[in-house]
Parts: sequence; C-alpha cells; structure tokens
Amino acid sequence: MSPFEFYQFFLRQPDSHVERYLKLYTFLPLPEVGHLMEQHHQEPEKRSAQKRLAAEVTKLVHGKEGLDSAKRCTSALYHSSLRALEQMSDEELQELFREAPFCELLLEPGTTVLDACCQANAIPEGARGYQMVTDGGVWINHSRVTTPEQVLIPGQHILTNGLTLIRIGKRNFYIIKWLNLYGQEQ
Repeated sequence: MSPFEFYQFFLRQPDSHVERYLKLYTFLPLPEVGHLMEQHHQEPEKRSAQKRLAAEVTKLVHGKEGLDSAKRCTSALYHSSLRALEQMSDEELQELFREAPFCELLLEPGTTVLDACCQANAIPEGARGYQMVTDGGVWINHSRVTTPEQVLIPGQHILTNGLTLIRIGKRNFYIIKWLNLYGQEQ
C-alpha cells in the first residue's frame, strides 16, 4: 500500500473509531488525544482528529518522506492544488493517478488544447472531441478549458515540472510528460 493510500485509509475513518485508533496506533499522550477529541467534537467537519491520526500513523510506517508524499498527493487530488501537482515526482503522479494513461509527447510550437487532448487519446479526434472541449467537459491542471484552439501556455497548461494533467468529465485522468519542453524558448 502506497503512503497516499495508507494516509487516505486513516483519514477516512469514521468519528466512532478515531479516538480508539489514536490511542492504539500512535504514541500521542492520552491528554493530547483527549484534547484532540474535544476539538473534533466542537468542529467535526474539520476532521482534525482523522488528519492527525493519518499523519501520525503514516509517518510511523512510511517515514517523513512518505507522509510528505501522501500530503502532496492529497492536496493535488482533493484540493486542486497546482503547487502540489508541480512538486510531485513522475512516480507520485503515476501512483496517484494509477489508472490514468501516462504518455510522453514532444511539444511542437502552436500545440493547442485540442491537439494535446487528442494526442493523449483523452478525447476522440474530429467534431466529437471538439464538442467535448467547447461543452466544458475538459479540464487541464484543474482548470476548465472551453477553447479547443487555445495554444498551450507553459505555467498554465504545462506545469513547471513539464507535466500536464488532463481530466475528462469527473474521473477520467490523463497525464502528459512533455519531453522537449526545456529545449524551447518560453
């Protein structure tokens, strides 16, 4: 189980299990657990007890690097954080979007949103793919795109780590690694 999956397992624990798991699986002093649970009962929507449980146990099992990786993945996936996406390694992205096709492409001058999506096999070529973009069903790096002819812009459509995350609909992700990005003038 990856650090991200491990972290998410504990983050998703129901309120009824959190206090018991904090006592069983962490080395937190009992008064601190009591204080955490008081905070949690006052503002359960913040899930502070689950966050602390997930952090403590993930750090114990996977180390600080594993915890940092799990937090980056969580932030990138659930908080639409571009900064987190940019800080992720290729391996972290592939783990996070395990089911997502990953392709490496050459960035040609004038490459458009439509070109990138078609080359990644994220949308069909032709009128159907064009319509998917104009209808707002395509997201690049957590931002909706509706102009198929838009030329890709480094920093917006291409992250500083040379990656582009495409989402079609709600859950269909595609990752592009641009191979010759740093050889071109930007």
